[in-house]
Amino acid sequence: MKFMKLGTRPDTFYTKNATRTVISDIPSDLTIRINNVTYLLHKLQFPLLPKCGLLQLLCSGSTDSSDITLELDDIPGGEDAFELCAKFCYGITINLSAQNFVPALCAAKYLRMTEAVEKGNFSGKLESFFTSCILEGWKDTIVTLQTTETLREWSENLGIIRRCIDSLVEKILTPLVKVTWSFTYSRPGFEDKKRQQSVPKDWWTEDIADLDIEMFRCIITMLRSTNLQPPQLIGEALHVYACRWLPDVRKSRPPEGSASNVAESVEKKQLILESIVGMIPPERGSVSTGFLMRLVSTSFLLGASPVSKTELIQRSGLQLDESTLNDLLLPAHSSIDQHYYDVDLVGAVLESFMRQWRRRRYTDQESQYIKSVQKVGKLIDSYLQVVARDPHMPVNKMVSLAGALSQIARPDHDKLYKAINIYLKEHSELNKADKKTLCRVLDCQKLTPEIRAHAVRNERLPLRTVVQVLFFDQEKEASSTRIYHDVLSPEHNDTRQQSSVIPQDELRRLNLHSEGQQAAGLGLGQSRMPGSSGVQTHKRSDDTLLSQRPESRVSRKQKEASFETTQSEPQDKRKSQR
Repeated sequence: MKFMKLGTRPDTFYTKNATRTVISDIPSDLTIRINNVTYLLHKLQFPLLPKCGLLQLLCSGSTDSSDITLELDDIPGGEDAFELCAKFCYGITINLSAQNFVPALCAAKYLRMTEAVEKGNFSGKLESFFTSCILEGWKDTIVTLQTTETLREWSENLGIIRRCIDSLVEKILTPLVKVTWSFTYSRPGFEDKKRQQSVPKDWWTEDIADLDIEMFRCIITMLRSTNLQPPQLIGEALHVYACRWLPDVRKSRPPEGSASNVAESVEKKQLILESIVGMIPPERGSVSTGFLMRLVSTSFLLGASPVSKTELIQRSGLQLDESTLNDLLLPAHSSIDQHYYDVDLVGAVLESFMRQWRRRRYTDQESQYIKSVQKVGKLIDSYLQVVARDPHMPVNKMVSLAGALSQIARPDHDKLYKAINIYLKEHSELNKADKKTLCRVLDCQKLTPEIRAHAVRNERLPLRTVVQVLFFDQEKEASSTRIYHDVLSPEHNDTRQQSSVIPQDELRRLNLHSEGQQAAGLGLGQSRMPGSSGVQTHKRSDDTLLSQRPESRVSRKQKEASFETTQSEPQDKRKSQR
């Protein structure tokens, strides 16, 4: 940081009973009151009036020998800034830097310490320091902008803010090979970037994140208007700023303090959030989906406007197929929700994705169209497996989220079955009606043989679902029998007169034995396979898998399965006799 030193005399100001006085043999004849501080100064013996056009005007009606008292409570920068001006007039040494430049210049302009009043006056020296030193440095310009927050109107009228922002934008647009300003990374996980020798593209993002939201918005707006920075870099700057000023939704707690302070803090954060939303570049991928999801969660936490919430949900839905499971695992902040995860938020984003996905059907290629929704289907099923472990998760939210996807999103229902199984295990007190409601979203036809073998032994499933699994298992068995027959007897397929039919009991035994071997590979536990006379025993490999059903219930399923088989046997016999 650069400094400017003015004056050569030692400091002779001292304080007594809230009064600042200059040590001098000459009695004071000018009293200036600023707020609660009183200054006892001199009109003519020291060049105070000759350098201050305002004081000359205020003292113009008095005689040289009379004492004058002035009230200057409205001086920008207060008593500290006035004292800098007074010491300059007395020739006392003062040090100026980016920290005190803004109040000093504003006070000098207020007192009219310009070149028109006297050559080499305070305002001229300050403006020269501003141009030649402060605006040439990166950190000095940042600090100067920060100090303008308390003197916003004066700084805007004097052009300090505009010139600082122009200087920063110019430096940000400088080619990386020419960047010599220091850059910092204070966020966790950025230690490696500090050690790298080359200047990173986002070297400026963390420094400008220390600025007020209005300053930050002006800089981002100017950068976007130049079209010289990629949208992803603008998005990174927004991400850094949000990390600096907005609460972390994964760790945040309700703010503490008085009601007025809490309301003021929340209102300020709402302004920051909505400003960030308005600055997000329209290009897809300019910000990550995880960042968008956190902004959505923050908008509900802070009570942002419906417009901001809707915009964030739409942007998150547009990029949902690019998100990860960790992006969706956000806590619920509603006081009425006892469960931990915010399933409602994920459901709103998923609904937005499905609406936009259906509109893209006629613009995207078929493969891309299907790939996008199937990727989201896998993501949601993985998310359901996590939230299913929450003991307070309501069954209706599980059903609503699971059923929000299109049928094409799930080529198979294995992951959905696992989520339902986890939920039933964690919620053993669930009544039969809720179990049936939960299992209705499951399509038993889309279960793989391994999962079907597990489902028929799953005591947690309602009996209706198990019967459905057995029914579709029999259908697939009958289909495999016909295919097996066609493969083994191609010469009889040509004549259609005779067929060497392998007994169905034998085929069923072979098929079920094969499925039992596949189920053993998954560690699905001991089972009595439906439709078979023997007991297949497999070693457990997962303590989460289910115990064997009671023999009476399995026998009932076998009868139902046999019933389905006998209904189709007369047709096969008539065909064979023909």
